[in-house]
Amino acid sequence: MKQRLTPAEIDARLKFVVGCVLAAVLTITTVGVLYALVFVTQPIGAQAENDKMFFGVLSSVATFITGTLAGLMISTGRNKETPNTEIEDINE
Repeated sequence: MKQRLTPAEIDARLKFVVGCVLAAVLTITTVGVLYALVFVTQPIGAQAENDKMFFGVLSSVATFITGTLAGLMISTGRNKETPNTEIEDINE
C-alpha cells in the first residue's frame, strides 16, 4: 500500500509541475519569437504592423511568466520549517 504524501511533499510536487509548465511555455514563446524574427520575411526598411503587435503580446507574456517563475522559486525557501531556537530559562 502506498503511503500518503505529506502536505510539504504535495506542495513541492505542485511547485515542480507548475514550474515545468511555465518553463515550457516560456521556451515555446522564445522559440516562436526567434522563428518570427529569423524565418518570416519582413518588409524592406520597416516592420509589419501585425508583427509589431505580435511581438508586443509575446514580450508581455514572456515577462509575466519569467516573473511568475522567479516568484515560485523564491517562495520555496519560505516554506521550510525553521528549528525551534527559543532560549530556555537557565534559572530553573
